[in-house]
Amino acid sequence: MGTIDLNLVRAFVAVHETGSFSGAAARLDAPRSTVSRAISALEASLRVRLFHRTTRQVSTTSAGVALYERLAPSLSALERSLAELPEREEEPSGILRVTSTVDLGGAVLAESVARFTSRYRAARVEVHLSNSVVNLVRDGFDLALRITRGKMMRESSLVVRRVGTIRIQLYASPSYLARRGTPRAPSDLGAHDWVSYRGAMHLQEMAAGEWQLTDSPPKTRITPEVRVLCDDMSFAREALKAGAGFGAIPSFLGDPEVVNGTLVRLLPQLVAETSRVYLVYPSQKHPAPKLTAFRDIVVELLRQRPLSAS
Repeated sequence: MGTIDLNLVRAFVAVHETGSFSGAAARLDAPRSTVSRAISALEASLRVRLFHRTTRQVSTTSAGVALYERLAPSLSALERSLAELPEREEEPSGILRVTSTVDLGGAVLAESVARFTSRYRAARVEVHLSNSVVNLVRDGFDLALRITRGKMMRESSLVVRRVGTIRIQLYASPSYLARRGTPRAPSDLGAHDWVSYRGAMHLQEMAAGEWQLTDSPPKTRITPEVRVLCDDMSFAREALKAGAGFGAIPSFLGDPEVVNGTLVRLLPQLVAETSRVYLVYPSQKHPAPKLTAFRDIVVELLRQRPLSAS
């Protein structure tokens, strides 16, 4: 018999339930001629007459009644399931899977998730924090927040949107400075202990590399002695607060501690190469409302509270 167009079945059910081709056409918002052709096509496909037609009325044959009793419940359930599919709802709903580095998770995602779930009660969020880059499509993630020192390479399967900038600055605790002294010039830094981060932002390389003096063109070469090397920025910050040495960490982690008095920002005119923050998500013709809503919340949050002061 082959495949039967679902629209033909819908037309059949509408004619049976309304008792006329005109009534079915009104229900389906289609021309009467379209409904008539659909019934003729279905009868030809099934090789059975479904309706008795006269100039005054339409009545369902015994074969049509039997077909309706078999099809109507299934068709209703199918249409209800399609209508209630979370991805088709105008209101964001369903599970949103998000991934990010550990530090951005705390600085950006936590509040973004709180705003999202409070606005959209039908939505849930799963967050995966890792300093390793995951494959969004293969691993089933809807969105990622990523950091890169240079311009992120674009792929045809992904949408990449820059949403922020990170500045790397030098910090140390008051206790360390009281014990080892406060540097007055970049040349003083080589004699100090350093806490550095190994990972996506390559802070180890930054710490040993060239830094830009914001008030003059030349760059300064620093060769520190790294005493503590870790793979998590939040750990580096806590080690700095405990007095382990100097450290180059993002200002969004360090500056709040300066306000609290637990860290001191050193040589503010000395800034490492800045990094960029991107939102990345699979390219699709019709992105789900949950994705676009969460994306807009992240953008809104980073506009209200940038990761680095301009």
